[in-house]
Formats: sequence, structure tokens, C-alpha cells
Amino acid sequence: QVQLVESGGGLVQAGGSLRLSCAASGRTFSRYAMTWFRQAPGKDRETVAAISRSGGIKYYANSVKGRFTNSRDNAKNTVYLQMNNLKPDDTAVYYCAAKDTYSVKYIATKSYETDYWGQGTQVAVSS
Repeated sequence: QVQLVESGGGLVQAGGSLRLSCAASGRTFSRYAMTWFRQAPGKDRETVAAISRSGGIKYYANSVKGRFTNSRDNAKNTVYLQMNNLKPDDTAVYYCAAKDTYSVKYIATKSYETDYWGQGTQVAVSS
């Protein structure tokens, strides 16, 4: 198993930036494809970004393309989500999730494709 802990959330004004981190402990981090999801009150869970085991393949939701950057440091067992030019619509609880996979190219873009989840971190963007 792997344990995931998100951090870095907070309150920021529109146009500001935050960097979320998701630290993993347990099994070898590099065997996991990682995904960021978010869920706003009253809305469905949304896939924000995903990254393959090595970091060579990435996915971004259209709503965050050009503003968010997903990266990972396997030596530090951590995946990051750099969020720039934040908008009020980005307000949500952000979760990281891990998928145990043998494929170096695999990315998980659906919640049911993942195996482990963190507890979430709140991001609030004021207008």
C-alpha cells in the first residue's frame, strides 16, 4: 500500500498561485501513476491532471491547461501541482490519487482507475 498526504492548499485571490504537494509513503513511489482530482461543493468530481510513473506523459483538463503544471520528484516521493492564475472556479477540495501500474506510459484519468487516495486539501479562490 501507499499513503498519500496532500498539502499546500489555502485561500488566495484570483490571479494568484498555489503549489500543492502530495507526499507518498509506503511502497516504491515510482511504480505509481499519479492523478489530481478536485471536487467543489455540489459538483461532480473532476480530473485535473495526471502524470505517468516517470513523468514523461501528462494529462490536463481543458479548464486548467496553460495555468496548472503537474510534476513529480520520485527521489522525494512527491507529486506537485503548480497552480497559476487561479480563478474562483478553481475553488474545490483537491485530492491526489495513485495507480499501481507496470506501464511507464500509463496515466489514470478516471477515479475508478486509481487505487489509493489522499485526504484532500482545500483550495479557495476569492474574486
